[in-house]
Amino acid sequence: MGFLRIRTTVDERPGRLASLAAALAAKGGNILGLSVQTDADGTVDEFVTDIPAGAEAVREALEAAGGRRVQVVTATAHELTDEPTRVLLLASRLRTTPWRLPELLGELLRADDSRWVYGSDMSDLPDPTLLTVPVAARRAIRVRRAELPFTLTEAARAASFVRLAQPPVQQTGADRDIKLADGSEVQIRPLTQLYREAVRDLHDRCSPEARRFRYFTSMPMLPPKVFDRLCDRSRGHSLVAGHDGQVVALANLLFTPDPGIAEMAFLVEDRWQGRGLGAVLARMLVRQARDLGFAEVRATLLSDNVRMRRLLVSLGATLSYTEDPGVVEARLAVGVMATVSPS
Repeated sequence: MGFLRIRTTVDERPGRLASLAAALAAKGGNILGLSVQTDADGTVDEFVTDIPAGAEAVREALEAAGGRRVQVVTATAHELTDEPTRVLLLASRLRTTPWRLPELLGELLRADDSRWVYGSDMSDLPDPTLLTVPVAARRAIRVRRAELPFTLTEAARAASFVRLAQPPVQQTGADRDIKLADGSEVQIRPLTQLYREAVRDLHDRCSPEARRFRYFTSMPMLPPKVFDRLCDRSRGHSLVAGHDGQVVALANLLFTPDPGIAEMAFLVEDRWQGRGLGAVLARMLVRQARDLGFAEVRATLLSDNVRMRRLLVSLGATLSYTEDPGVVEARLAVGVMATVSPS
């Protein structure tokens, strides 16, 4: 018998994990570890097993059970350490020896190689076995793992681990004054009950199309109960953008039943669209999600919402159609948000 680390991409359907576990059991496998990760094109289930069957037989069994892109590599008994305990021990070592960041990041990701890269060498390469983790403006760590491509969840973990080695930043809160590319100034503030009337006025000024893009219906006003939920910090974090005494945009980061995923949505007054305000708010929400410990931010939008699609793609999101042909889902790993300037 031998230890194997197995990864397979799966469709998010009830019973899929049970089918994979049954396939491993049929091959005499004993599942010793299980984790679920997010990637660009689906959910990745990872098993550590003690199993007598060979790698090829295991791959065929899981593919027959509905697994896609099944990868099987040899594991060791050392890898059976409780994963949260292993990560906490690595974090403790990093706090006492931060200069060993590349080495410890490599251990975190079970990588073959981990080293500093600088300047132009920091550019991302189209190779899923390489992961570049920014550390400073012109400094990053490039990690290589030949046998298992990196998932979006691992990229987010790596970005969070790197922040442990960086000096703490001064907490300035969500209040910010922003100057847009056209010279306009807006004030960004957390949404509170104070803005109830101003948000109602925002809805009055928005066109039916703008409201349809946000709510999937031309909602003439925001119901009081919905507004109260948006103000509830236990359910999410919302921002308003103000100019000349009016709220001109509303941005919502909403918590989901999945502890690793948050959803974001925006309503921007028509005359403020196309001026970069949506990009500013989107980046602020993604950073909030990162600081709150989320691995991924998702957005559900109508397929004809071209402006929003372009914005999310510019941030590094991947788009996919849902079962409804008129609805698109965008997925963005908070640890790999694109650094391009908003247009």
